[in-house]
Amino acid sequence: MTRLNRRQFTALAAAGLIAAPALRASAAGAEVTLKLGHLANEQNSWHKASVKFGEELARLTEGRIQVQVFANESLGKEIDLINGMQLGTADMTITGESLQNWSPMAALLAVPYAYPTLEKMDEVASGEIGKQIEADILAKAQIRPIGYFARGPRNVTSNREINSPTDLKGLKLRVPNVPLFVKTWEALGAAPTPMAFGEVFTSLQNGTIDAQENPLALIESANFNEVQKFLNKTEHVRSWIYLTISELSWAKLSEADQQAVLEAAKTAQAHERELFLADEERLAKVLQEKGMTFIDSDKAAFAAASRDAVLANVAPEIKPVVEQLFAAQG
Repeated sequence: MTRLNRRQFTALAAAGLIAAPALRASAAGAEVTLKLGHLANEQNSWHKASVKFGEELARLTEGRIQVQVFANESLGKEIDLINGMQLGTADMTITGESLQNWSPMAALLAVPYAYPTLEKMDEVASGEIGKQIEADILAKAQIRPIGYFARGPRNVTSNREINSPTDLKGLKLRVPNVPLFVKTWEALGAAPTPMAFGEVFTSLQNGTIDAQENPLALIESANFNEVQKFLNKTEHVRSWIYLTISELSWAKLSEADQQAVLEAAKTAQAHERELFLADEERLAKVLQEKGMTFIDSDKAAFAAASRDAVLANVAPEIKPVVEQLFAAQG
């Protein structure tokens, strides 16, 4: 039997002389380019993991699926990319609790003291609660999480030691404009001040604020060591973020290619974790070399003092889950 090439096959199918396969099956051999945009720079572990994802997916599909990675918001800001993925004008991004604008469950990615250790966070992210979050995001945002990356815990920097919540009294602390964060720090005794990140260094320098809180990576890249003496290891928010694909883009892939995407995402997730752990160790060393003193704050005291405020200010849809997470800690 003579083997038909693609052009001959298409012509005969159009003439009704042979049956055309389903659209999904016909997509199996098609070349695809996925555009993945994110907010991090090229040195960030998220970017390196995204590049790894693209390399692995190209390998698994013998080069048929290519991934173009755009760092530094060069493809668009996070919310713009999410909107684009819903409209079919963007394929992939890295996103987290910003998805709570569509999916209330996404707020669980950044609840103060919900995940006391990286191991506990992994249990939740990869377990039943994580599956519920992913399903809610898919159903309500039409965006499919395919892997997740850890984020460094947020710590407070200041010019006085902060060992326990009593040391926060009157402290003018810059926080993101997130109502849950503001209310929690108020309950802990600080004077939280919402402020754009770009204004923080100057405000610390001129005394408008006394302190700020962020992961080590942002503390180092923003040079906060130049205006802050202490890094207080409060580790008050530990969270993760998802590698996601538009459900519209996902639906265009064959089942085999969908499996390849998931396998590549699994490899990228493992690669990012190695990079993340090494980077956290490096950042701690660099900040101490630059003169910052690390304080082992009483995390248990902070967690206990913040729980009522957290429960009072989380959305009703996630409150039962937060209660469950707190109960599991004893």
